[in-house]
Amino acid sequence: MMEGTAGVSGRRHADESLLDDPDALAEHDPGGMLRFTASAGAQVRESAALAAEANLSLLADEGRPRAVVIAGIGTAGRTGDVLATVAGPRCPVPVIPHRSAGVPGWVGAADVVIAVSASGRSPEALGAAEAAHRRGARLVAVGAPDSQLQSVAERARAPFIPVPRRAPARASLWALTVPVLLAARTLGLVKVNEADLAETAARLDADADRCRPTAESFVNPAKSLALGLAGSIPIVWGSSPLATVAARRFGDTLSANARYPVVTGALGEAGRGRVGLLDGVFGGLVEGERDIFADRDETDDPDATRLRLVLLRDGGLNAEDDTDEPLAVEERRADAVQTLAERRGVRCDVVTAEGGSALERLASLMAVPDFASVYLALAHGLDPMAVPAITEMKELSNQ
Repeated sequence: MMEGTAGVSGRRHADESLLDDPDALAEHDPGGMLRFTASAGAQVRESAALAAEANLSLLADEGRPRAVVIAGIGTAGRTGDVLATVAGPRCPVPVIPHRSAGVPGWVGAADVVIAVSASGRSPEALGAAEAAHRRGARLVAVGAPDSQLQSVAERARAPFIPVPRRAPARASLWALTVPVLLAARTLGLVKVNEADLAETAARLDADADRCRPTAESFVNPAKSLALGLAGSIPIVWGSSPLATVAARRFGDTLSANARYPVVTGALGEAGRGRVGLLDGVFGGLVEGERDIFADRDETDDPDATRLRLVLLRDGGLNAEDDTDEPLAVEERRADAVQTLAERRGVRCDVVTAEGGSALERLASLMAVPDFASVYLALAHGLDPMAVPAITEMKELSNQ
């Protein structure tokens, strides 16, 4: 183990054996991030029940809005991306994630603002809620009960969905997302029914079981993915808009939990430039120096940094939707980048979506990577819950 100048402890190289030792995993995860990650299915059920108790019918009284703004930062901001992709290109109004304080200048009485904050006190969500109230826009607030955000919602006489803070914000994506989706459903913008929610929760439960700490690496997809990523620079690309949301989510968790730098985005955009990374000094150039006939463990320089490609594929299950691009184009592009990676010796992991609804498919692309980011942190001796740099950043920014 080494200790950095800021008191950060961990190890430079991953300890693969630790991942198959449940007692050691528990010791290195004192805050219970694995347990919180496994609660995703329960979050879906609890948040759906809490949203049902909120008076969301007030939203529908004034009819369809001109636009919907989802205001929040970090994981709360990611809920807007989820809503936009689940609503899809058929959504009758613009769905706009907003990650800075206040609201866009054009927001007014014809619009809806959904302010989201796990703690109920983020400046971005509070500023957006207050601005929406001043401008006469319809407001919905989602966050911790008895928080500042709830107070703003009560002053505005707006619906508030209380989401108990049982986990860190980055492990609470589903708790925050479901109320946003159900508010949008009340407005007639998205089709998410109770069966979709039940199937999504069941999918998350099943993946949590597959990725449980007691499942050994050779049968645990999250541990296998974590070990493949160890020591690499991950590139995570999504083959479709839905898969791209999952790719960016994986980037969030890899950075926060495992402290890994990561490149994320849409495969379509990557094909216009970033795919060139496969040819670069961490890709084809370093892989080209390796003896392809020798055992990799014998020829690998443990200090050589290499790319590792993770491709999230939508699986062609949304053929009935009006997508931005034909599915055949997305599939050919995904096949092409896998071929490019293979030709350059860059290893590639593929996660393919499963499920009938957009929400369940999204869950199937997020669950295993969420666990993988935690296992990767633990393999390096890092506590995925405690991120000193985040704490210090807040302290320095608030001085």
